[in-house]
Amino acid sequence: MSQAIAPDTSSTPTANSLGWTSADLELLPEDGKRYEIIDGELYVTRAPHWKHQTTCGRLFSALDAWSIATKLGATAMGAGVIFGDSDDVIPDVVWVSKEKYEILLDRSGHLRGAPDLAIEVLSAGTENEKRDRELKLKLYSSRGVLECWIADWRSPQIQIYRRENGILKLAVTLFANDTLTSPLLPDFSCPIDQIFT
Repeated sequence: MSQAIAPDTSSTPTANSLGWTSADLELLPEDGKRYEIIDGELYVTRAPHWKHQTTCGRLFSALDAWSIATKLGATAMGAGVIFGDSDDVIPDVVWVSKEKYEILLDRSGHLRGAPDLAIEVLSAGTENEKRDRELKLKLYSSRGVLECWIADWRSPQIQIYRRENGILKLAVTLFANDTLTSPLLPDFSCPIDQIFT
């Protein structure tokens, strides 16, 4: 379950009147929760469902195997993406082309800009779905991510958003009998049922 937390400037010395920043995240506890900032608002999420993590792992495995074979880029699970002080998020899986990798990766192991592909696996709850389907998709669109995949293991389905006329738009929804491909990933192919089985 995710919840947005507004900064309380009277009791939290690190939060400012403009909202939460990346610097504030450094002072939060290492308690197994996921902390993200979108437009200066802090979102806290509990540890995800087993099937959520399985879906993340299978998407990562398929992309990583392709990346290693082609040497066209790098894949990571749960990597931090810092777009700016007020936008600091953790997509479930990211893929970055080798051209962008060296430019975007900072010394602390975070991406400082848009990956080519961001993948979100939906967590249970209305607020979690809204964060992934609306807030994070809007953020990825405005910051230059080329593709966003939103996977729902309950349905099961994957919605593919691709950049068109400067914004991410829904290109296709894939179901169990479909095959996942992408113009970003030459010759990448993965049956959807392999992700959700």
